[in-house]
Amino acid sequence: MLLRMWRAGRVLRLAGRGAARLCSSNPRNPASFSSSKSNSTPRPQAEKQRRRREREEAILSSQHSTTEDKAVKWNEKQKIVYTAQTSPGSKKDTSSLFPSSYSPEYVESSWYQWWEKEGFFSPEQHERLSHAVDQTFSLCIPPPNVTGTLHLGHALTVAVEDSLVRWRRMQGYRVLWVPGCDHAGIATQTVVERRLLREEGKGRQDLTRQEFLREVWKWKNEKGEAIYYQLRTLGASLDWSRACFTMDPGFSRAVTEAFVRLCDSGLIYRSEGLVNWSCALQSAISDIEVDSKELSEQTMLSIPGYENKVEFGTMLTFAYPIEGHDGEVEVSTTRPETMLGDVAIAVHPDDLRYQAVHGKQCRHPFTNRLLPIITDSVVDMEQGTGAVKVTPSHDHTDFLLSQRHSLPRLTVIGGDGTMTPACGQWLEGVKRFDARQLVVDALVEKKLFRGKKNHAMILPICSRSGDVIEPLLKKQWFVRCDEMAKKAIQVVEDGQLEIIPHFYTKKWKNWLSNISDWCISRQLWWGHQIPAYRVELPHFTEKQEEQWVWGRSKDEARQRAAVKYGVKPEAINLTQDPDVLDTWFSSGLFPFAMLGWPEQTTDLQRFYPNSILETGSDLIFFWVARMVMLGTELTGKLPFKQVLLHSLVRDKHGRKMSKSLGNVIDPLDVIHGVSLERLQEKVKKGNLDPREHLVAMEAQRRDFPKGIPECGTDALRFALCSHKMQGEDISLSISQVLSCRHFCNKMWQTLRFTLGVLGDNTTPVGKLDETTPLSSMDRWICSRLYSTVVHCEQAFESYELHTVTSALYSFWVHSMCDVYMEYLKPVLIRQDEVAVVQTNTVRQVASSVLYHCVSTSLALLSPFMPFITEELWQRLQPFRPEAAAQTSLCLQRYPHSSQLVHWHFPEEERDFLLVQEVIRVTRSLRAQCGMTKEKPTMWAECSPSQAEVLLRFSSAVCTLSRISSLHIYSPHRADNLLSVHVTPPPTGSLIGVVDHTCQLHLHVQSGMNIEKQILQLSQSREKLVPKLEEILCRVQSPDYLTKVPAHVRQQTDSKGKFRCYSSTKTEVSALQQKLKTIEDQLKVLQDTQPTE
Repeated sequence: MLLRMWRAGRVLRLAGRGAARLCSSNPRNPASFSSSKSNSTPRPQAEKQRRRREREEAILSSQHSTTEDKAVKWNEKQKIVYTAQTSPGSKKDTSSLFPSSYSPEYVESSWYQWWEKEGFFSPEQHERLSHAVDQTFSLCIPPPNVTGTLHLGHALTVAVEDSLVRWRRMQGYRVLWVPGCDHAGIATQTVVERRLLREEGKGRQDLTRQEFLREVWKWKNEKGEAIYYQLRTLGASLDWSRACFTMDPGFSRAVTEAFVRLCDSGLIYRSEGLVNWSCALQSAISDIEVDSKELSEQTMLSIPGYENKVEFGTMLTFAYPIEGHDGEVEVSTTRPETMLGDVAIAVHPDDLRYQAVHGKQCRHPFTNRLLPIITDSVVDMEQGTGAVKVTPSHDHTDFLLSQRHSLPRLTVIGGDGTMTPACGQWLEGVKRFDARQLVVDALVEKKLFRGKKNHAMILPICSRSGDVIEPLLKKQWFVRCDEMAKKAIQVVEDGQLEIIPHFYTKKWKNWLSNISDWCISRQLWWGHQIPAYRVELPHFTEKQEEQWVWGRSKDEARQRAAVKYGVKPEAINLTQDPDVLDTWFSSGLFPFAMLGWPEQTTDLQRFYPNSILETGSDLIFFWVARMVMLGTELTGKLPFKQVLLHSLVRDKHGRKMSKSLGNVIDPLDVIHGVSLERLQEKVKKGNLDPREHLVAMEAQRRDFPKGIPECGTDALRFALCSHKMQGEDISLSISQVLSCRHFCNKMWQTLRFTLGVLGDNTTPVGKLDETTPLSSMDRWICSRLYSTVVHCEQAFESYELHTVTSALYSFWVHSMCDVYMEYLKPVLIRQDEVAVVQTNTVRQVASSVLYHCVSTSLALLSPFMPFITEELWQRLQPFRPEAAAQTSLCLQRYPHSSQLVHWHFPEEERDFLLVQEVIRVTRSLRAQCGMTKEKPTMWAECSPSQAEVLLRFSSAVCTLSRISSLHIYSPHRADNLLSVHVTPPPTGSLIGVVDHTCQLHLHVQSGMNIEKQILQLSQSREKLVPKLEEILCRVQSPDYLTKVPAHVRQQTDSKGKFRCYSSTKTEVSALQQKLKTIEDQLKVLQDTQPTE
């Protein structure tokens, strides 16, 4: 990444495939991990920058769309609070009066404490399950940084993983989901240092290392539980008895063991190499802690440690005089302060402009050094002057050039960001960006300055300190990655490790094929101190080369040193490396260290390898690849069998949620609700750039003018899982979560209705396997439930959670509520004295069907919405036909299609599609006529097969269409259809077209707004006629079939569906029939219209 960043501001450009070769050549060189990324092909930075500016302008502009703003408007809902005296960990009392409306605060109270206390989330409860199977499902939560709080991106991870965990647990698997936190070396140390400075006016260097570490542990113990509270609030069914912190003693032993073993095998070594260096932190940092700031022109930026703003986004050109020659070589740079470290000038061997100076030298104007002019094919002749300054100690590409050409490396910027003595007394100790102007002034004075111009560039910024990253040459510990990377590629190609979605497989191979060795040293105090010791032997002198040993303890290291150097242990002086290991090193051990490795614990033997690793797609290289490499090397096994990657969560404007943009949302604010004032207070506390601060504040005012409503955990989880996570990034808006809260209320009202039905019954509900649906509608809803269960089974197995949630929402809302329950209401209240026995039987079966549909649906929804499903399921238990196998829904058996085979009636589902269309057209006709309370008579003119279907579902058609009676006429009546009328529908009715063989005739009632109906039909005709004429003109051409290619004839329609010639003819026929129907209706209405 740094290679790409700095090269945007340099004359040298890597040409073609040479870029990949340059960054990956000799991967054992101790170059930063970042350089391996330069072979990826992200969207061009200029395009990304343009889109970002457009999003910001859209937020700030008065032209900003208000469509979404209207969508998120909401009214405060009545809060209902659970007030029963329930001690923590006791089961919630559900025998109290059922509240009239859904309230998240009421529903989500007490359940989690009971689940946790009862040990429902522990794998040990598996033995108590009556439906237990001998299969294991294990995974770890991606350990969040202990410093912060979870945002909606983390909430997506929790929602996805907990849905999978709860699903497998309900299937009877032995499930282990381990919670944990990462010690977050740089982030935590930075937070504590700021706190010390703010509260005590002290810096880290004012304390001893041990004193500072005590302050960090104190802070961790005070604040570290915030994330665990959020996880519990989100309903995460984690086994808290196995919670793991990366600085725990056991985990620390695993880290030490891993380092020692890798050193022993030669995979960790110490060498000098370029690293990403934060001068403010005085530490190397990882690529993920580097932000990219895009600049299009000259820009003044505030930099930590500088009173005045510093200029960036410009390119300076200056000249080097050629020694013994009147000429000069011009070079350009965005970092003139580094020219003190220049050791050569590079040109392309084929560049005719410089043919005469190959092998000559230039005189450095300030140090008087001679700089050779070298040739290298990586230099881009078309970029800038075609000549480039070479600064190996401060540029990744120049470092590689120096290796090829055996150039010296001169460090001119120190770890604290000041110029080194190598620059001369005039610059020694001067801060690097102050030195920048001094260098320019000196070049002007020596008449070597050739100009300055705006230059688009990408500036690498330390995300922790806001400082500009400086590539520095440092002696560090590195992990040799090439061989481990080859194995990681091979296991994916062999199918031993599956990456989902599969398109990441190519990225996996490309990145690992170009990997560089990994710098794991960090110059911090908080973290795992590197278990390596510098050896001082008798007669040691400072000029001697460094000698190092490592060990699990200082005593072991001493013994190793004694053997290695052939001296007595007591004659050796050891000094432990003060640096700590990169946080990603310890987190890379998480899948097995959390289970007790290196000890062969029962958990390690039972749950390793993990079943799956689920995480964000942005961590595939920083974390996933390193876990695969380290796990395979240290345990001999892959750490997991599958990798499931979800997309990133963006705000509704398409921006990645980031603290640096001020657009992160705390999931607790969505769950409990929050005011706009509180949201803006959080933005003010952030250290944002002035423009980003303005954008963040304005975005909040537009998006949340009244704050965020209380949506509840279940609604948030369901909304997150409803997005397709294996593909495009997720753009989540609060209005979507609010819609899911409305779904929760729909579920709540469904249960109120169901409890009312069951409470009126004198006969108990029948068992599921003994309940046989009688009516066509009962059979239809039962079959819909069966199909929904099958759909859920298939989608869960392929991790398509959005498909599961869509199927469940559709069944509950569109099938059960909108259709079956509406049909059921008159059935349940009908009093027919003539057939009272038959009615009671129908009522009883319908009640049992309704109970099992609701109960089964709650179980299906439980993995996504654990709180409301538990609450409603517990309310249903008094009516259960047999004792529940488990006391909690989260341990009940997940519904399986095999339990519902006797409810599968595919013909009913197929036939009901016609019924639904008839109901839709009927309602449309009623609306056109302005009918509200009237129940007219309706005729259906249709084919014999359609007549048979409508006869079976006639009761549902009448109820759901709100008509008094349905008369069916079939011109080609079959003998077995005795209820079909032999006379056609009466004239003078409004006609609705269902399809080309079915028409509905609705008798025109008096009092109808005829003029309004005529206007609506006329407008429909005006839209239809040109569309029909266009299609006819195209397909009726005599040359259409002979001259128009088939692929052109098979064009897509407005809905994106392919249509061939035959289907186009069908479409024309349907449009012609629709037009005729409209004209017939207009004629009826005009005839009905009273004459003046």
